Amino acid sequence: MRETVSLTGMVLKATPSGESDRRLVILTKERGKITAFARGAKRPGSQLMAVSRPFVFGQFRLYEGREAYSLHGAEISNYFTELAEDVEAACYGSYFLEFADYYCRENVDGREMLLLLYQSMRALLKPALPDHLVKLVFELRAMAANGEYTEDPPRPVSESAVYAWQYTISAPLESLYTFVLKPEVEREFRVCVEINKKKFVDRTFHSLEILELMIR
Repeated sequence: MRETVSLTGMVLKATPSGESDRRLVILTKERGKITAFARGAKRPGSQLMAVSRPFVFGQFRLYEGREAYSLHGAEISNYFTELAEDVEAACYGSYFLEFADYYCRENVDGREMLLLLYQSMRALLKPALPDHLVKLVFELRAMAANGEYTEDPPRPVSESAVYAWQYTISAPLESLYTFVLKPEVEREFRVCVEINKKKFVDRTFHSLEILELMIR
């Protein structure tokens, strides 16, 4: 009988596989990004139906195969169901998942990106934090986690914007979303993050295109 492994992670992507299964991409703390199949997850009454959706965070019990894992069960800490009640926040969250999927690799320690994702989803649920600021902070910290950033902003900006930049790339993740910016400072910060993205990120994101259309 095959032994199970228990991995802490968040579901980045869930797509149909055959008539009744789902193919999952899960970012795990221990093994980076993995592919897992949830057999029968689309069948009514399946215990895997609720745990095989994007945003779900918890402990996943899996059988390890040659090329993929099979999901056996899970103990979920957070479903982030509140995001589904806010269409705009859900779009931001979907973009964060897609961004993480772009950066993460298999068999690479995923704890920093996983914690960043978790804290960012929680930040989207805080009314006091503007979602557009959460997005900028997430993007810069994700790039910093991958070593793609400059210590200072890539263009001259105000002292407040410099502080926001340096704080974002160096603060403990648990304390990352603890500030807001004045509109003029956020504009400077946003321009610098966009410059960094154009330099280091070589793809477009479908979820971001939808989000931008919605915001307009």
